[in-house]
Amino acid sequence: MKLDSKYFDRIRVRRKGERAAEPSTPECQWDGCDKPGVHRAPVGRDAEGQYFLFCVDHAREYNKGYNYFSGLSDGEIARYQKEALTGHRPTWGMGVNRAAKNGPTQSKARSGSASAHARMRDPHGFFNETRPNKPVRARKVKSLETKAFDTLGLAANATSAEIKARYKDLVKKHHPDANGGDRGSEDRFRAVIQAYQLLKQSGFC
Repeated sequence: MKLDSKYFDRIRVRRKGERAAEPSTPECQWDGCDKPGVHRAPVGRDAEGQYFLFCVDHAREYNKGYNYFSGLSDGEIARYQKEALTGHRPTWGMGVNRAAKNGPTQSKARSGSASAHARMRDPHGFFNETRPNKPVRARKVKSLETKAFDTLGLAANATSAEIKARYKDLVKKHHPDANGGDRGSEDRFRAVIQAYQLLKQSGFC
């Protein structure tokens, strides 16, 4: 092997007994301290990504008095906290129709003498609330609900006010205190309460 080969000219070999250079450790940046500064501490709010290097004791002391929000007013702190919920990124309202939110303007509501509803094509009258012979869809009453109406002595098409009035009358009539503790009246009293609760949960009153 040739010692002056071009392939080995740039290879550096450490001599025997020679120590590798150890990486230098920065000193603590606390005034008057010469210990190794291996612990990072943030510089402040306007210097994100920048750190002081302290020894462990001075890092603890610095962190005790560190306040990220120092110098900010209460309003600025509240705004920062609100923006932090979305990662300080802008947000927009979802599902907001600007025209509907602000209300139609006079120019949009009318064009000449015709209103906006008149301009809208609605051949079957789905959106016309005043169309004649509008069918009223009756609610189908279930068997338990029919039994509850029978218990109260009402028809299935009774209104909410009628149901409440009948319930009050029957409760006064069959309350145990009004009947001297009669067991038959007490059972009827319980049935009336259960029937009313069922109708209430079903949305009849």
